[in-house]
Amino acid sequence: MTRLIDVAEPDRERVLADLQAAAARSGAVRSVVAPTLPGSRNGGDILLHLRFDDAQAAADSNVDAALSDPAITRVNGATYRGSAVRSSAGTVYRALLLRVSHEANPATVAEFERELAMMPRYVPTIAAWQLSRVDEAIGTTGWTHVFEQEFTDVDGLMGPYLMHPVHWAVVDRWFDPETTDVIVRDRVCHSFCDLIAPVL
Repeated sequence: MTRLIDVAEPDRERVLADLQAAAARSGAVRSVVAPTLPGSRNGGDILLHLRFDDAQAAADSNVDAALSDPAITRVNGATYRGSAVRSSAGTVYRALLLRVSHEANPATVAEFERELAMMPRYVPTIAAWQLSRVDEAIGTTGWTHVFEQEFTDVDGLMGPYLMHPVHWAVVDRWFDPETTDVIVRDRVCHSFCDLIAPVL
């Protein structure tokens, strides 16, 4: 599960500590709960990602109860399944939440997913990645996909990844409202944070 959490500024440190404690009790096999880094877009103030062995363990974790704190003003997120691909260790975790239009036909969606999934072949700063379809969306947008990566560092995300020709010449067409290929109609949530240990 991934949650992007907006918190009133005076309470951020307290809420961060509470969420880290909830994550530690959750039974997750891997987790990160950290402040988002500058450059996140619609990414919240705190990024929470928990990885469980199975759906029942996630359901039993009761982490979402910790998100009822009145200092939390908004939560975007998703619960989903998937298998990560790893080539090395990263120091930055990034999650992209997006919604593909329900009008897109299945063949087009499959092509979109193939093009996203090919990016790690061209961007060596991606240490691990996973593309997942959403089982449950949280927030005001009906998220359909989560695209996650671990990057070697922040520069590896902001430079070689976001500025790579494959990104802006191939993948961006699915997001650009000025192209006929656009299928991602709503805003996206692009959120990233420091990572101490692998999470994918």
